Amino acid sequence: MTPRPFPALIFPAAQFMRTIDDIKIICYLADEEELALVRRFLSLPGKNIIRCEDERDMGSRIEEIKAAGIGSKEAVILAPFKGRLFQKCPGSPGMICCNYRLINTCFDCLYDCTYCFLGSYLNAFGIVQFTNLDGIMGEIASKLDMNSGMIYRIGTGEFTDSLMMDRVTGIAESVIRACRDYPNVMPEFKTKSDNVDHLLDIPEKGNAVLAWSLNTERNISLYERDTASLGERIGAARRACAAGFRVAFHFDPMIRYEGYLDEYRGVLDQVWAAVDPSKIMWISLGCFRYAPGFKETMRERFPDERLSLEEMVQGPDGKFRYLARIREEAYSFMLREIRGRAGNPFVYLCMEGPGMWHRVFGARYDRSEELESEFSEHLKKCI
Repeated sequence: MTPRPFPALIFPAAQFMRTIDDIKIICYLADEEELALVRRFLSLPGKNIIRCEDERDMGSRIEEIKAAGIGSKEAVILAPFKGRLFQKCPGSPGMICCNYRLINTCFDCLYDCTYCFLGSYLNAFGIVQFTNLDGIMGEIASKLDMNSGMIYRIGTGEFTDSLMMDRVTGIAESVIRACRDYPNVMPEFKTKSDNVDHLLDIPEKGNAVLAWSLNTERNISLYERDTASLGERIGAARRACAAGFRVAFHFDPMIRYEGYLDEYRGVLDQVWAAVDPSKIMWISLGCFRYAPGFKETMRERFPDERLSLEEMVQGPDGKFRYLARIREEAYSFMLREIRGRAGNPFVYLCMEGPGMWHRVFGARYDRSEELESEFSEHLKKCI
């Protein structure tokens, strides 16, 4: 199959990062009013505070908020999470997964990325900040074998951005402090923001990793609305590294256009110029992909988007991806560029099958546990 020609693109005006200051409404349950996290949100100035007697009342009030024309990303809903607070990344059928562990702290995000899978949750409203997080470290300790010799990576950014509201929630600092008692746990806080300054003076950072999702300036401008600029993200990584944090970077999704690999090389140049390479713990690579039905959702939410014009093929997990040779070229290019520089980050693929791993890395993983074990052994040499 031959890829389609690249379409002409019109770049939007320069963007500014959305922050908690852009939230208009905070909705909470009356019986949680004295929780420290709730009190911090209620103390924010200039917000319309809505007190709900119970969950049924909250549902009714949310419908009123929607009817008033308030956008989903303009409201914070404070509520307990009814599912599993801690879980292994579900991965994707037939794909090799790094077996990342997840803390579910929040659902949805201040930012508005065209490709984000959260856009497929059409019935959800508001940025739902979970309030029942106090016992999370006990749950983590009970579900992980702390004497196994395995290094566990745990993150809070699967269904949200880890640091977008963290100066209010305080979640990152509390997890960092708690994880200091577990030397084989590496908590990661992944973001598209530059919100790190409130964390820099934490005296004992343990094995905490501050991480950034990175893309080319072109892709950020087109597809990552309301996020920090590339320069702001890398500047935050510089400050974090200088303050003693370990860092990581995620090039996912890589989005192709004419000359895109040269521009991704330029992003790597900026990263290596900004941070101590020995502090880069890992780098993930993944190409743009989407689940069945998401293309229509994306077109509805972003009528001018061009991502859906690419030639895509459906994989064994049902998701649509670039042609295999395009993905292999992109991953091989990035791997050569990273390994040709100082430092020794662990480089891995996100949501790819054993065949792609073998063609790019020469590695044969039949099970995700094999990748997880190799990842762990690598990190033991770095911490």
